[in-house]
Amino acid sequence: MTEISWMKAIEFASPHPYVLVTTVDRGGAPNIIGISWWTIVSWSPQMMLISVGHGKKTSENLEQVKEFVVNFPSEGQAKGAWICGTKTGAKIDKFKETGFKPMSAKIVKPPLIEGAVLAYECKVTSEVTTGDHRLYIADVVAIHGTEGAPRHLMSMRYDTMVSLDHTGYINVSLPYK
Repeated sequence: MTEISWMKAIEFASPHPYVLVTTVDRGGAPNIIGISWWTIVSWSPQMMLISVGHGKKTSENLEQVKEFVVNFPSEGQAKGAWICGTKTGAKIDKFKETGFKPMSAKIVKPPLIEGAVLAYECKVTSEVTTGDHRLYIADVVAIHGTEGAPRHLMSMRYDTMVSLDHTGYINVSLPYK
């Protein structure tokens, strides 16, 4: 082993599961951000966290409404998912831009995304500032899934999308870079 750069390490660690996080502002206006920096942090109670950059529309929303939904987009949602990870919600309505359809959540205010493979409804319990990001640690309060589990998206080096299913089949031919 030799010492490598941060970017090379990110590349070597790929693929990363790519999710779409939905939030709302205090007026109920929704936003979607595409991220790979999320993880489950507790089995009991069921908890997860997301890491969001300072100054993002999602950070603003989470300061107003301490809830989010982690949606695993399906392979067929790649184009819209790419938009959600590369454009800011401060300038566009990502639901309108992508054609994604919001679905009412069972418990939280932010919507689920119709057609997603999996969705976790979450309520923020604590926050930790880490350099240029903030970690939002949350209780999972409801979980939704799609039977037959189609392939969901993964980020490769933060510049390419691939899809993977729960059996390990990977499709690298998605056209979004």
